[in-house]
Amino acid sequence: MAKKETGEKIICQNKTARVNYFIDDTYEAGIVLVGTEVKSLRAGNANLKDSYARIEDGEVYLHDMHISPYSHGNRANHEPRRVRKLLLHGREIKKLYGKSREKGLTLVPLKAYFKNGKVKVAFGVGRGKKLYDKREDIKVREDRREMERGLRRKNRDG
Repeated sequence: MAKKETGEKIICQNKTARVNYFIDDTYEAGIVLVGTEVKSLRAGNANLKDSYARIEDGEVYLHDMHISPYSHGNRANHEPRRVRKLLLHGREIKKLYGKSREKGLTLVPLKAYFKNGKVKVAFGVGRGKKLYDKREDIKVREDRREMERGLRRKNRDG
Protein backbone atom coordinates (compact mmCIF):
# COMPACT_ATOMS: atom_id res chain seq x y z
CA MET A 1 0.00 0.00 0.00
CA ALA A 2 1.35 3.45 -0.92
CA LYS A 3 2.34 5.81 1.85
CA LYS A 4 0.33 9.04 2.02
CA GLU A 5 2.06 12.38 1.64
CA THR A 6 1.84 14.26 4.95
CA GLY A 7 3.83 17.44 4.37
CA GLU A 8 2.73 20.73 2.89
CA LYS A 9 3.87 21.84 -0.54
CA ILE A 10 3.34 25.57 -0.89
CA ILE A 11 1.90 26.64 -4.24
CA CYS A 12 1.93 30.41 -3.74
CA GLN A 13 2.02 33.00 -0.98
CA ASN A 14 0.56 36.47 -0.63
CA LYS A 15 3.68 38.34 0.47
CA THR A 16 1.97 41.73 0.62
CA ALA A 17 -0.72 40.52 3.06
CA ARG A 18 1.41 40.84 6.21
CA VAL A 19 2.81 44.16 4.95
CA ASN A 20 -0.63 45.71 4.41
CA TYR A 21 -2.63 44.03 7.23
CA PHE A 22 -2.38 43.10 10.89
CA ILE A 23 -3.42 39.42 10.82
CA ASP A 24 -5.39 38.44 13.94
CA ASP A 25 -6.69 34.89 13.34
CA THR A 26 -5.78 32.41 10.64
CA TYR A 27 -8.00 29.70 9.18
CA GLU A 28 -7.47 26.81 6.79
CA ALA A 29 -10.06 26.00 4.15
CA GLY A 30 -10.46 23.62 1.26
CA ILE A 31 -11.24 25.08 -2.12
CA VAL A 32 -13.60 23.91 -4.89
CA LEU A 33 -11.64 23.52 -8.14
CA VAL A 34 -12.11 22.06 -11.60
CA GLY A 35 -9.69 19.51 -13.07
CA THR A 36 -7.50 21.82 -15.14
CA GLU A 37 -7.08 24.17 -12.16
CA VAL A 38 -5.57 21.39 -10.07
CA LYS A 39 -3.14 20.50 -12.87
CA SER A 40 -2.16 24.15 -13.24
CA LEU A 41 -1.64 24.45 -9.46
CA ARG A 42 0.61 21.36 -9.47
CA ALA A 43 2.74 23.25 -12.01
CA GLY A 44 2.81 26.23 -9.61
CA ASN A 45 0.86 28.62 -11.83
CA ALA A 46 -1.12 30.65 -9.28
CA ASN A 47 -1.10 34.12 -7.75
CA LEU A 48 -2.86 35.36 -4.60
CA LYS A 49 -1.92 39.03 -5.00
CA ASP A 50 -4.95 41.35 -4.73
CA SER A 51 -7.22 38.44 -3.83
CA TYR A 52 -9.72 38.50 -0.98
CA ALA A 53 -12.42 36.35 0.56
CA ARG A 54 -16.04 37.39 1.06
CA ILE A 55 -19.02 35.80 2.78
CA GLU A 56 -22.10 35.65 0.54
CA ASP A 57 -25.33 33.75 1.33
CA GLY A 58 -23.76 31.90 4.25
CA GLU A 59 -20.80 30.63 2.20
CA VAL A 60 -17.24 31.89 1.80
CA TYR A 61 -15.92 32.72 -1.69
CA LEU A 62 -12.40 33.58 -2.84
CA HIS A 63 -12.26 36.44 -5.34
CA ASP A 64 -9.45 37.43 -7.73
CA MET A 65 -7.17 34.44 -7.19
CA HIS A 66 -5.41 33.97 -10.51
CA ILE A 67 -4.80 30.37 -11.64
CA SER A 68 -3.26 30.34 -15.12
CA PRO A 69 -4.96 28.17 -17.74
CA TYR A 70 -3.43 24.71 -17.99
CA SER A 71 -0.91 24.65 -20.84
CA HIS A 72 -2.06 21.24 -22.14
CA GLY A 73 -5.76 21.94 -21.64
CA ASN A 74 -8.34 21.93 -24.39
CA ARG A 75 -11.37 24.16 -24.99
CA ALA A 76 -12.76 23.08 -21.57
CA ASN A 77 -9.98 24.99 -19.80
CA HIS A 78 -10.97 27.09 -16.77
CA GLU A 79 -11.47 30.85 -16.37
CA PRO A 80 -8.30 32.23 -14.65
CA ARG A 81 -9.97 34.68 -12.21
CA ARG A 82 -13.26 32.97 -11.52
CA VAL A 83 -14.83 33.12 -8.05
CA ARG A 84 -14.04 29.94 -6.09
CA LYS A 85 -15.91 28.55 -3.11
CA LEU A 86 -14.00 27.87 0.13
CA LEU A 87 -14.98 24.87 2.24
CA LEU A 88 -15.41 25.60 5.95
CA HIS A 89 -17.53 24.30 8.81
CA GLY A 90 -20.78 26.18 9.54
CA ARG A 91 -19.60 27.38 12.94
CA GLU A 92 -16.42 28.78 11.38
CA ILE A 93 -18.44 30.62 8.73
CA LYS A 94 -20.70 32.14 11.42
CA LYS A 95 -17.65 33.23 13.42
CA LEU A 96 -16.06 34.75 10.31
CA TYR A 97 -19.31 36.46 9.36
CA GLY A 98 -19.37 38.24 12.71
CA LYS A 99 -15.74 39.29 12.39
CA SER A 100 -16.05 40.41 8.77
CA ARG A 101 -18.94 42.72 9.69
CA GLU A 102 -16.72 44.63 12.12
CA LYS A 103 -15.44 47.90 10.74
CA GLY A 104 -12.03 47.62 9.12
CA LEU A 105 -11.72 43.82 9.16
CA THR A 106 -11.30 41.82 5.97
CA LEU A 107 -10.56 38.21 4.99
CA VAL A 108 -7.11 38.05 3.38
CA PRO A 109 -5.70 34.88 1.74
CA LEU A 110 -2.14 34.21 2.95
CA LYS A 111 -1.06 31.10 1.04
CA ALA A 112 -2.27 28.20 -1.07
CA TYR A 113 -0.73 24.76 -0.60
CA PHE A 114 -1.17 21.03 -1.02
CA LYS A 115 -1.86 19.08 2.16
CA ASN A 116 -2.32 15.31 1.89
CA GLY A 117 -2.99 15.70 -1.84
CA LYS A 118 -5.74 18.32 -1.35
CA VAL A 119 -5.48 22.03 -2.15
CA LYS A 120 -5.88 24.22 0.94
CA VAL A 121 -5.98 27.99 1.36
CA ALA A 122 -4.80 29.66 4.56
CA PHE A 123 -6.43 33.02 5.13
CA GLY A 124 -6.49 35.47 7.98
CA VAL A 125 -8.78 38.06 9.47
CA GLY A 126 -6.87 41.25 8.85
CA ARG A 127 -7.09 44.88 9.86
CA GLY A 128 -5.58 47.32 7.36
CA LYS A 129 -2.36 49.07 8.33
CA LYS A 130 -1.98 52.80 8.08
CA LEU A 131 1.12 54.32 6.50
CA TYR A 132 2.66 55.11 9.89
CA ASP A 133 2.20 51.47 10.95
CA LYS A 134 4.10 50.33 7.86
CA ARG A 135 6.88 52.85 8.57
CA GLU A 136 7.12 51.59 12.15
CA ASP A 137 7.48 47.99 10.90
CA ILE A 138 10.27 49.05 8.53
CA LYS A 139 12.04 50.91 11.36
CA VAL A 140 11.86 47.89 13.69
CA ARG A 141 13.15 45.58 10.94
CA GLU A 142 16.08 47.93 10.13
CA ASP A 143 16.96 48.27 13.83
CA ARG A 144 16.98 44.48 14.22
CA ARG A 145 19.24 44.11 11.17
CA GLU A 146 21.63 46.76 12.47
CA MET A 147 21.79 45.03 15.86
CA GLU A 148 22.53 41.65 14.23
CA ARG A 149 25.18 43.28 12.02
CA GLY A 150 26.83 44.78 15.10
CA LEU A 151 26.78 41.42 16.91
CA ARG A 152 28.35 39.65 13.94
CA ARG A 153 31.05 42.32 13.70
CA LYS A 154 31.75 42.03 17.43
CA ASN A 155 31.97 38.21 17.23
CA ARG A 156 34.22 38.37 14.18
CA ASP A 157 36.62 40.90 15.73
CA GLY A 158 36.33 39.01 19.00
